[in-house]
Amino acid sequence: MAVLTEEQSMLRDAARTWTQEKSPVTAFRKVRDAGLPLAYDPAAFAEMAEMGWTGVIIPEEYGGSDFGYLSLGLVLEETGRTLTASPLLSSALAAASALILGGSGAQKEAWLPKIASGEAVGTLAIDEGAHHNPSKVAVKATKSGSGYTISGAKSFVLEGMAANVLVVSARTSGAEGDKDGISLFLVDTSASGVNRKALKLADSRGAANISFDNAPAELLGEEGKGYPLLEKVLDRARAGLSAEMLGAALQAFETTLDYLKVRVQFGQVIGSFQALQHRAAKMFTDLELSRSCVEAALAAIDADSPDVPELVSLAKAKMGDTLHLVSNEMVQMHGGIGMTDAHDAGLYLKRARAAEATYGNQAFHRDRYARIQGY
Repeated sequence: MAVLTEEQSMLRDAARTWTQEKSPVTAFRKVRDAGLPLAYDPAAFAEMAEMGWTGVIIPEEYGGSDFGYLSLGLVLEETGRTLTASPLLSSALAAASALILGGSGAQKEAWLPKIASGEAVGTLAIDEGAHHNPSKVAVKATKSGSGYTISGAKSFVLEGMAANVLVVSARTSGAEGDKDGISLFLVDTSASGVNRKALKLADSRGAANISFDNAPAELLGEEGKGYPLLEKVLDRARAGLSAEMLGAALQAFETTLDYLKVRVQFGQVIGSFQALQHRAAKMFTDLELSRSCVEAALAAIDADSPDVPELVSLAKAKMGDTLHLVSNEMVQMHGGIGMTDAHDAGLYLKRARAAEATYGNQAFHRDRYARIQGY
C-alpha cells in the first residue's frame, strides 16, 4: 500500500464520507430506475466539482489543484465502492489528460478551466468496434482550410451523451491498423455533423455511439503522430478505471464478509465453514495484490516513470481478474438473494463485466504486458 501524505489521506476520507452519505448504492439505483438521459445525477456531479475533484490533475493555472493521479485514484476508489455514476473518469481524468499532454496553450485555456469547474464534460472517442483496439482507426480526417473535418463512427463512447468535447482518434494517412498516420482531434459536440445515439449498457452507466459527417475538428498534438500520445492518455484512463474497480471489489468483498458472519445454515454461521473461509482468504490476498498493482501504476504516472505502460497493463489485467472473482463470489455466497435485483450483488457483477471490457480486457493487457516484456 502506498504511503499517503496528510493531504491525500484527508482527500480520501472526505471522498469516503461524501460517497457514503450523498451517493450510496441506493442513489445509483434511483438514477438507473429513472432512466435519466445522462445516466448520472448532474446535481451530484456538481457537488463533486465544488469539492475540487474534477480539477485534481489539472494545473493550478487552469483552475485545478495539480494534486496528481494517485490522489485522483483515491477519489475514484471511493466512488467505485458505491458504484457512483459520474463523468469523473472520462472527463476529469481521460479528457483532461489528453489536453494536459497534447493540447496547445489555446486549447488548454479553452477547455481545462471548464473541465476543472465541472462546467464542461469531455471524453475519449477511440474505439470503433466491440473490442478495445486503439490502432484500428478507420475514421478519416481531411484538411479543410485552417482546420480539419472528420467522418466515420466511434462506438461505446463513455459519457458520450453528456460530453461537450470529444478527443477523437482519426486517420490522416495510412491503412486501418497502422499506428502511423493516426492523429488526435478535439470535436465540439454542438458542431454540425456530430450525431449521438445513447446506449443502454448492462451496468446502466452512460455511453453512446457517435457518428461524424464532415464534422469540424481541431488537431490535438502532431498530425500523423498521435498514437504515442493516445497510448499515454489511455494508460492514465486505464489506471484510473483500475482504481475505481478496486473500490468496487473492496466493497463487494466487505459486504460478502459481513454476510458470512451473520447467515446461519445447518445451525451454524456459514463463515465457520472451512471451504468458505478458504474462498474468502483467496479474495483477500488477491485484493491486496491488486491494490499494490493499482497504486504502483498511479505512482509511476505521477513520477513520469518509463515503465508506466507495463505497470498499467499489469494493474488493469490483475484488477480485472480480481473484480471478476469477487463479484462472482458475492453472488454465489449470498445464495438466492444474490440473484435478485433487490440485493446489490447483481449491480456489482454487472459493473465488473462492463469495467473489465473498458479500455482493454484482461486478455488485451496480458498480451500487451508480454509484448512490452519482449515475449
